Amino acid sequence: MTETTDARPRTVETRAALDDVLAAEDRVLVMIRTAGCAICQSMEPILDGVARATDAAVVVFNPKADLDAVADFEVRSVPTFLLFEDGDLIDRRADGFVPAEELVAFTEN
Repeated sequence: MTETTDARPRTVETRAALDDVLAAEDRVLVMIRTAGCAICQSMEPILDGVARATDAAVVVFNPKADLDAVADFEVRSVPTFLLFEDGDLIDRRADGFVPAEELVAFTEN
């Protein structure tokens, strides 16, 4: 596990902004959320830890402005975690709250 101090999750508002991050970063963990999701809110401190503990870029995306992204990523519930490597979706989790250790392991493996 790599420990960094300046890494923070980024919030993106549009699919274009998300695509820019996916093009610029080797590994990206995306949490798809909605504004009223209590579980999503409880995951935000955990995302801070994942951003510091891994080399992955961590992104929070609320697709309210781009509902096509919901269909494109086959989002059925929130939070949904998508793991990208070199711009390609390689894994996903959509099982609600994920403890920090599990989310770090998911991101690194």
